[in-house]
This record gives sequence, structure tokens and C-alpha cells, in this order.
Amino acid sequence: MVPIKKSNLKTLLITIIILLIINGLGNQFFHRFDLTKDKRYTLSTTSLNIIKQIENPLSIKIYLEGDLPAEFKRLQSETRDLLEEFQAFNKNIIFEFINPLENEDQSMDHIKELYRKGLTPINITVDDKGKQSQAMTFPWAIAVYNNKEVTIPLLKNRMGASTTDKVIGSVQHLEYSITDAINKITRSKQKKVAIIKGNGELKEAFIAKFLLQTRESYHIGPFTLDSVARNPTGSLEVLQQYDLAIIAKPTETFTDAEKQVLDQFIINGGKTLWLIDQVNMEMDSLYNASGATLAFPRDLNLNDMFFKYGFRINPDLVKDEQGSPIKLATGEQGSATQFQEFNWKFAPQVYPESQHPIVKSLGGIKFDFANPIDTLKNGIKKTVLLQSSQYSKNTGTPTEVNLNMVVEETSANDYLNKGNIPLSILLEGNFKSVFENRVLPFDQKTFMTNGKLTKMIVISDGDLIRNQLDKNGQPVELGYDQRSGNLYDNKDFLMNCVNYLLDDNGLINIRSKDLDLPLLDKEKVYEKYTTIQFITIGLPILILLIFGIAFAYFRKRKYSK
Repeated sequence: MVPIKKSNLKTLLITIIILLIINGLGNQFFHRFDLTKDKRYTLSTTSLNIIKQIENPLSIKIYLEGDLPAEFKRLQSETRDLLEEFQAFNKNIIFEFINPLENEDQSMDHIKELYRKGLTPINITVDDKGKQSQAMTFPWAIAVYNNKEVTIPLLKNRMGASTTDKVIGSVQHLEYSITDAINKITRSKQKKVAIIKGNGELKEAFIAKFLLQTRESYHIGPFTLDSVARNPTGSLEVLQQYDLAIIAKPTETFTDAEKQVLDQFIINGGKTLWLIDQVNMEMDSLYNASGATLAFPRDLNLNDMFFKYGFRINPDLVKDEQGSPIKLATGEQGSATQFQEFNWKFAPQVYPESQHPIVKSLGGIKFDFANPIDTLKNGIKKTVLLQSSQYSKNTGTPTEVNLNMVVEETSANDYLNKGNIPLSILLEGNFKSVFENRVLPFDQKTFMTNGKLTKMIVISDGDLIRNQLDKNGQPVELGYDQRSGNLYDNKDFLMNCVNYLLDDNGLINIRSKDLDLPLLDKEKVYEKYTTIQFITIGLPILILLIFGIAFAYFRKRKYSK
């Protein structure tokens, strides 16, 4: 008996020593194992680099708490799991889940404070065995770092999508949303964005929401091309201090000198975002006694420039059966007047089909009087980001546009082999100057013909960046259409464009991550509620009971001998 006890003691000591060695090695070499098929809990290299730069406490408050339906509970658990991964790599990240509606005495104060910060709630339907009730929740988070604060939208509002689809899309981009927010408040602004002025571009009131969103991450300022006439070389030098130039719906012709400044900005590696209308046509011009107006080509003197870069915007209008709703008065004038909703085909609703990170999983994007884009072969890489539906076609200009067009009847044959028209493209590569082998508008000692590696995005609708104004002249949310009450994904698309053009750390590529997120089928659960309840609750208890009885029986049988 004594040797056996000594042997057991020796084994125990060896086991303890081995465990201590393993524990010490574990503390020295940190690693987390992700056994999921889609590597859901494996953070991207970009996220890890951003997280590791956090040197002070970063607090994140998540307001997704309370009595939530299954889909939102899944969004809540995925958010918690992701933040735990963040926290595992940097202990300075602290997070908590808060229910702003928990305390009835203080809930109104919390709601008012969240509203003030721009955190709007959504109404959700809570199902309980087929019984439905309405509840309010705030799918938002707020991150605070060194007295800087940023809001994080946890739920992507995709127009027309079901709650389940919205949650799946939100989980897909959860890592990007949170990492992007952390990046905004932990890194100082570095990149500069120039808003080009001087050629009849949109006034600031109509791009106010875009400017406010862009200002969160980048330095932003106006750049007026009027100065080119007086000092073209100096204007170019100033513009080259910026990283991105945005040309938002110019309506006046560019001079050759102004084109040279923009051209040399691009050739020297500057990024550009073009929002161009090649047809003179405004929705407001239709609201007259006749309900009609003439759409005609607009000459901006940019065609040769675009042709050299590898694309062409045609002076036609895209007519799409997948249009946007418009409300028009019907019936007799006076008290009998009623408003009816029609499909306005000159305002395509575009749902991205490309898997490019700029547009992946975005909802509907609204265009107004868009123009078709042709791509030309010139060695530049081109990616179609947005295109019209298969039931669309070009309408040449000049032409009369009439509100009565909402009642015209069409067939599938009218769009045969005419649809899928590019409306936005991404160009990447080394561009050649439009002034190659040409007399320069002004003398430039630093003139370059072959460009540095750069990229640009072209959108054939200047109004895509435009926010509407309310009755008090205040800007409403970018993408919100006051006539229909719909909120489109124009803002997310534009911000993704800016982030991609200026992204030097690969942050936007996180949006390419694919996750397999199976959710319960509610109808099947309600239909087989008793069976599922027995399988999930009763069956494990029954198995334990059988195992216990069998164990007791065999034990008694063994020792009774």
C-alpha cells in the first residue's frame, strides 16, 4: 500500500508541475483559436493594428439591451462576442450594455439625451408564441476616448429588407462599424479633402450632411477654381496639398486652365470623386402648370478629359422600371384633390450587385436623372459599382420630360438587351494627362504626362450627394426623400467611396468579410412549438434520467456480488 501511495503522490506532483509550465507558457505566448467555419471571431490585421494603438481607456456603451426579439438578441450577442475579442487584445477597451428604458423615472431623460446625440430609436415587434407587441430599442453604441466621442450604428437600415435581413447585414459589417469608429477617435485627422467650387457646384446647404459626416474623419475645406485665372501655378500648388478633390454637380463650363489644374492634381496622385450631370434637368422644373420641361445636354468641356482617363458620360437619361415612388395630385382641383403614388422611372433605385467593399450589402441608392457611363480600353482597371436594373434603357436628349409619363405602359420587350447600364464606376491605375502632346493652357515647369498610381470614382448624377431642405430651410438626412418618406443608402455609399479613396490601412476591406449567420425560422418554431420544447428541454432530462437509472442498476449489480 505504501509504494502505491508514493507512486500516486509522484504522479500528482508531476501533473502539477506540467500544468504550471503550460500555464506559464500560455501567459508568455497569447493565442486565441477560432474553430468557426467562417472565422467569425478572427479579427482582421487592420482591426488588430488599430486596437493595439489604444493607449488609454476606451469606453463603449451599447444601448442594445432589454426585452428584444430573437434577431436583435443575436445582434446583441454578436456585438458582445466581438467586443470581447477586442478586449482580449487590448485591456484598455471597456464596454457595457445599457437599457435606456429600464428605469421609468429616468428613461425620458435618457431618451432625450440620446436623441440630442442623433441616436434615433426604432420600433420593433416582439413575438411571444404568436402574440405580437410593439417595443422601442436603440441599436446604437457610443465610444469615448480622451474626451472625444463617436456614435456607432449597430443596425444597418436597408430599405425594403426584412428585420432578419437587416440583422444579418449588420452582423456582416459589425467589425467594420466598430473598428471604423475606434479609428476615428484614436487617430488624429491626417487626410485633406477639397470641395471644388467656382463652376456652379452645389451650394453648401445642399451638401451639409455629407460635409458633417466627412469632417468626422478628415480635414475638409473649399477650393475655388476662380483663382486659376489669376495664378494657375499657385492654384495647382495649393490643390496638391489635398488628398482628395470632390467635384459635386458642376453646371458651368470648365476652362482649359482649370482642367489642367485638375488634370495635374490627378497625374500627381490626387484622388477624385466626380458627381457629374451631363443633362440639364431638375425635378423642381416639372412642378409647373404644364407638368413638363425640356431636358437638354450640358456642356462642361470635360469630355476630352474623361475620354483620356478611360470613360465617357453620355448626355442621355436613364429610364428604369425600378424607379422611385412619387406622389402626384389626381382628380379635380379643390377639395376633391387626392394624392396618388406612382413609379417615377427617371429616378432609378439601384441595389448593388457588385461584391466590391464599397457597395457590398448596401440597400437602395436613389438617383435622379442619371446618365449612362461607357468604359473605354486604356489600361486602367475599371470596376462597375452601381448599375441600373435589367429593365432600363437610355432616352436621348434633347427631349421633353412630362409628369404624365408615370401612366405610360411598357413591356419587357421595350428593354430587351438595353438594361444594366453603368451609373458609377471605380478607376484605378496610372492615368495619362489629357494635355499629352498638346499646347498647355499655361506654362508649368512641373508638368507630367504619365501619372502616379491613383484612383477615382465617377457617379453620373450630381444630385446623389444632395440633401433636401425642410420647410425651415434646414438640411435633412442625406438620402432621405421627403416626398416619399423613404431613407436611401446614399450617405453610406458616398462615405464608403471617400473612405476607399483615402484608405491607406485597408479598413474598408473589412466590409468584404462573409459570415454565415443562420437564424431560427419563427413560423416553424410556432408550428412545432411543443415538439421543439420537448427536444430542447424534455429530451436532455429524459436522457439524464435513463443514464442515472442504468448507472444505479449496473452499480448495484456489480457490487451485490
